Amino acid sequence: MARSMHVRRPATLASLAAELGVSRTTVSNAYNRPDQLSPELRRRVLETARRLGYPGPDPVARSLRTRKAGAVGLLLTENLSYAFRDPAALGFLEGLALACEGAGQGLHLVPVNPEREDVAAVHRAGVDGFVVYSVPDDDPHLAAVLSRPVPTVVADQPTVDGVDRVGIDDRGAIMGLAQQLITLGHRKVGVICMRLARDRNDGFAPVERQKSAHFHVQRTRLAGLSEAFSKVGVDWNRVPVVERFDHSTASGASAAAQLLDADRDVTALICTSDILALGALTEAKRRGLRVPQDLTITGFDGIAEGERLGLTTVRQPVLEKGKAAGKLLLASPDPTRPREITLPTELIMGTTSAAPRNTEERWFGP
Repeated sequence: MARSMHVRRPATLASLAAELGVSRTTVSNAYNRPDQLSPELRRRVLETARRLGYPGPDPVARSLRTRKAGAVGLLLTENLSYAFRDPAALGFLEGLALACEGAGQGLHLVPVNPEREDVAAVHRAGVDGFVVYSVPDDDPHLAAVLSRPVPTVVADQPTVDGVDRVGIDDRGAIMGLAQQLITLGHRKVGVICMRLARDRNDGFAPVERQKSAHFHVQRTRLAGLSEAFSKVGVDWNRVPVVERFDHSTASGASAAAQLLDADRDVTALICTSDILALGALTEAKRRGLRVPQDLTITGFDGIAEGERLGLTTVRQPVLEKGKAAGKLLLASPDPTRPREITLPTELIMGTTSAAPRNTEERWFGP
């Protein structure tokens, strides 16, 4: 004869309330609104819950009931590892996380492959709002975010009518750097930039591509450089600009090699990020070039490794940018007009920039 099996059913909010002789609201408050209970009553509720095996209120049911997920979504159109590999992105992520912690909110990363469209990831995300971090203006994932009835804040790019934004004055910052190079005497310059559009281009970027770039931060920085050098007689159409789709030091090194092979008269490489500049420094060393005696190299961002190497760059407050984006999203929205926060930058003249070599001083690399 088979022995009967007695399986203990898991405790529920109702059974726990009955065991304690209190209302279900009292049990719920022990988890969600502890300030509504005396310390002794809350302790008794939690101890009984542990004894009976009650796991706590169902977060899915709670979110359906309150229509709140308790989390902020960060849209990052890069692979997930990028958020933890790129120093500027990591600083931004830390700042956003601090803002979420301060408001008692969670943080949900919504990374999407830059070469594959997956708007379903945006629609599936259970979040109360989105921070969109540096995407092109034609990105389908951005369109998916804006189609959802939740608040949105854009960090860096793009500028969207009616949407709050946090960023810096990219044009003013890069023009300040350009003016310092002009004052040093540089006229034969080359540029290494991050991707300009969603299509992969690892090569030279003509002026037409620069002007039509869908990443407006890169478009703005290139336009600022063009304006500054054109004022001193440099024909921007003749300035070599090399674009890299992947943002890595290896990309910076290969771009520097491509540019220097094409134009050995260049006296300065202006990179639109510190990561690319670090790669350019590696390539210069490989070629036996002295920086800055033979070649000036500059970056943009102000990351720790660049500072350690004395990189001339523009420092931007990435951690504060993340905090500002989070606080703006979590603050009460202003339906009458979008809000914009522009954070300050600082020009750092490090040891990787100097006056150009004399025209008689030719250098020869491998």
